[in-house]
Amino acid sequence: MTTISSDSVENDRADLAVCQDRIGYRFADEQMLEATLTHASGVQHRLASNERLEFLGDAILGKVVCERLFHQYPEYSEGELTKIKSVVVSRDTCARMSDRLGLQEFLILGKGMAADPHVPRSVLAAVFESLIAGIYLDGGIERAEEFILRNAEPEIEAAVSCEFGGNYKSMLQQFAQREHGVTPNYRLLDEKGPDHSKCFKVAAQIGETRFPPAWGRSKKESEQRAAHNAICNLRDEPEPYPSEESADENVDI
Repeated sequence: MTTISSDSVENDRADLAVCQDRIGYRFADEQMLEATLTHASGVQHRLASNERLEFLGDAILGKVVCERLFHQYPEYSEGELTKIKSVVVSRDTCARMSDRLGLQEFLILGKGMAADPHVPRSVLAAVFESLIAGIYLDGGIERAEEFILRNAEPEIEAAVSCEFGGNYKSMLQQFAQREHGVTPNYRLLDEKGPDHSKCFKVAAQIGETRFPPAWGRSKKESEQRAAHNAICNLRDEPEPYPSEESADENVDI
């Protein structure tokens, strides 16, 4: 691992250029980039480090992730969204995103820390957040948001999958929004049985495409099964809840 020490910053402009290529953003003010990469160990005064930028970047990261979750998952409750957000903006996740970008190669550290080949995870997380703030101050919120989502989208999907692994409606919604820019609809096609024990036949629909319907013991269950049918249909796999079966047979599966 190559690490830039505080004494060699001026001689390593080429490394800063590589860093900008790596993160996909070119700084108008290269000194701002240096500030985002500067750990407290590499300066004489903590105010000259990236700690203040880290503070701002943390807030921007939270804002962008919250907005993405709010719009992308309209069916999730406040508590569910909070769980996902807490994972995505966590220190561990920020360190992982930093690691993927290889930001440890460009850190400006004091001689003591630079001599250690193992950069603490907390330092990796901090530089990712400070970089967000640097991009925001240098290029505005849109560029900062682009950087965040480019790196955080996989983490958001992973967090949702981990938290709601069996939520087929969520999986179908992600597909529909990613591929078609729309949200799936669920159509109630039929219902049977007495009021205390009804069964519902529901089909998922994306745009003009309606997928094979499914029966369920509640509308919520029917929608989940209909979404599962749709996902399997898109994968050219057999539907797990064939609608030609009777309602009683289907709900007992």
